[in-house]
Amino acid sequence: MDLKDIQITPELRGVLAVPEGKGPFPAVVMVHEVFGIDDAMRSQIARLASTGYVVLMPDLFSRGGARKCLNATFRALTSGEGQAFEDVASAKHYLMSRDDVTDKTGVIGFCMGGGFALMLANKGYDAASVNYGMLPKDLDAVLGGACPIISSYGAKDSQLKGASEKLEATLTNLEIAHDVKEYPNSGHAFMNPHQAGGPFFGFLLGKVMGAKPNPDDAADAWQRIESFFGEHLKDA
Repeated sequence: MDLKDIQITPELRGVLAVPEGKGPFPAVVMVHEVFGIDDAMRSQIARLASTGYVVLMPDLFSRGGARKCLNATFRALTSGEGQAFEDVASAKHYLMSRDDVTDKTGVIGFCMGGGFALMLANKGYDAASVNYGMLPKDLDAVLGGACPIISSYGAKDSQLKGASEKLEATLTNLEIAHDVKEYPNSGHAFMNPHQAGGPFFGFLLGKVMGAKPNPDDAADAWQRIESFFGEHLKDA
């Protein structure tokens, strides 16, 4: 699977993966975690694309790197508007303009990106995958009219205690198709193929948030995502 670094707009970079075989394919916008587009995120792009999706990850730190853009990106996530959401919209527009995609589009995110995927679930997508993403304060308002949602959380993630239960209850109340699962033996970022954040931040996150890979739980989460996306993006 070849990954290409592309220019989505004059100011926005991204990484694109196109599956082998004859299209057209459903499209998926993938939103990266707090460390940006690193090797772990490139692995996730390739993994999803290999199952039959054109996947594009916009670089939300294109305008100055993580240090400069991180605060603005989290402000956008908290408020539900801002440059980061415009960048994701540009990525979606780029995908939908391609001849090798269908009219079905999903969104998936990890960590910070999982929060974006949840906020975007009622913005014209056909399915959303939320992986250990923070919940907005007004969850009912954000999820009104949302597309089907699959989510994965780790019970050992100290920063997101109770998130899966609250999300499950809200989605059930709003009658939104969903698959919510909490993994008792995992913490934050358990789906990463290797420890993200480098030696210092990786060690710190492991101690504070239980953020470390869990290959068995990651395999189960990916199987659920592939099945859920297959139902709502390929067969619908």
